[in-house]
Amino acid sequence: QVQLVESGGGLVQPGGTLRLSCAASGRINSINVMGWYRQAPGKQRELVATITGSGRTNYADSVRGRFTISIDNAKNTVYLQMNSLKIEDTAVYYCAAGSRWPMAIQDVNWWGQGTQVTVSS
Repeated sequence: QVQLVESGGGLVQPGGTLRLSCAASGRINSINVMGWYRQAPGKQRELVATITGSGRTNYADSVRGRFTISIDNAKNTVYLQMNSLKIEDTAVYYCAAGSRWPMAIQDVNWWGQGTQVTVSS
């Protein structure tokens, strides 16, 4: 099994920044891809960004150029730096891990518990 623990959510004004972290533990060798999904109220869960251990990245069009995903393999931790946040970025953000690139939602094997990000003035 793999455990994913997120941190870093909160309330921020439009145009602000936040950084999310997700630490993985357990059967780390089972993971080839890590990343972030989000789910806004009344909407389906959607991909935000994914990354491999070698640093290959994939972003949703809605966040490309504003968000940056990175990974620290020594700490088994993935980060999501979110800049120029918009009201429409408000959602619960879920850390995800799997074995298949680029990790579409059906390929996610493990989920974190989620962390709330609220963008509001």
